Amino acid sequence: MIVETCEHAGFCFGVERAVTLLEQRLREGTAPLYTYGPIIHNESVVESFEARGVRIIDGEEALKKTAPGTIVIRSHGVSRREQEEMEALGFRIEDATCPFVKAIHRRVEEASAGGRTVFICGDPDHSEVKAIVGWCETKPYVIRDEDDIPLLPADTPVTLVSQTTFYEKKFKKLVEIILKRYYNTFVVNTICNATQIRQQETEEMARKADAMIVIGGSKSSNTRKLVEICEANCAKTYYVRTFEDLLQQGFQPVRFVGITAGASTPKNIIEEVQNFVRGEF
Repeated sequence: MIVETCEHAGFCFGVERAVTLLEQRLREGTAPLYTYGPIIHNESVVESFEARGVRIIDGEEALKKTAPGTIVIRSHGVSRREQEEMEALGFRIEDATCPFVKAIHRRVEEASAGGRTVFICGDPDHSEVKAIVGWCETKPYVIRDEDDIPLLPADTPVTLVSQTTFYEKKFKKLVEIILKRYYNTFVVNTICNATQIRQQETEEMARKADAMIVIGGSKSSNTRKLVEICEANCAKTYYVRTFEDLLQQGFQPVRFVGITAGASTPKNIIEEVQNFVRGEF
C-alpha cells in the first residue's frame, strides 16, 4: 500500500503564530491567561491548552463576568467592538489574529467608511467572518452561495473580499456572477496563499488516490472544504480528528492512500495517522 501526505498539510502561518504566542505566555507563567474563543479550530490543541490552565472566554457576556488578566485574541480575530470591550474592562491584550485576516479588517473598514458596500464570501457562522463583519462601518453582506447575493442597484459601489479559507473555485464562480450584476465592483481575493495551495494539492492527490484521509477539527471550516474536494474526486474519503477515528469508520486498506490536513492540525496528529495506516495495514 502506498501512503502519501500532501506537502502543505497542517498548520498554516497564522495558526503556527497564534499557538506559538500562547505557548510563550504559558512558559513565562502568565496568569490568569485566557483566549477569546478557541485559539484555533482543533479540539486536541484546545484541550491541551485547557489542561495547562488556559481558560476560554466564550463571548462578550462571559467577558464581562471574568476577572481581568491576559487575553490572547484567537487567529480568527475579533470585531472592533469586542476588542474595545476587552480594553475597557482592563484586559491585557495579546493579538494573535492572523496578519492576513487583519489586512481584511483594514480593507473593509476603509471601503465601508468610503461609502462602498462590502460583500464577504464566506460562512456567516464562522468566527473569522463574524470578526470581519464587525469592522465594517456600514451593513455588509455575507455570501456563501449565489442565493445570498443581494438585489441592489446595479451601480452600487461594491468591494468584495473573502474569508481566508473559502473554497477558491467557488469564490471565482461567485465573483463572475457578482461582476455581471454590479459593474462598479472592486474584487480583492483574500483567500490566503496557503489555503489555495493546500486545496490544489488535495485535489490533485484525490484524483489519483483510491482513498483519502482528511485530518482536522470538527469545527474547522477549511478542513470541511478539503473534505468536499476529496469527496468530489475520490470514491472513499475519511474525515478524522485522530487515527482512532479511522477504526470507528471501518477504514479498509487500498492500493494508494492520500492524506491531507486542515490548517489547524498539528504535525504530531498527522504523523500518528501516517504511522497508524502504514503500521496496521
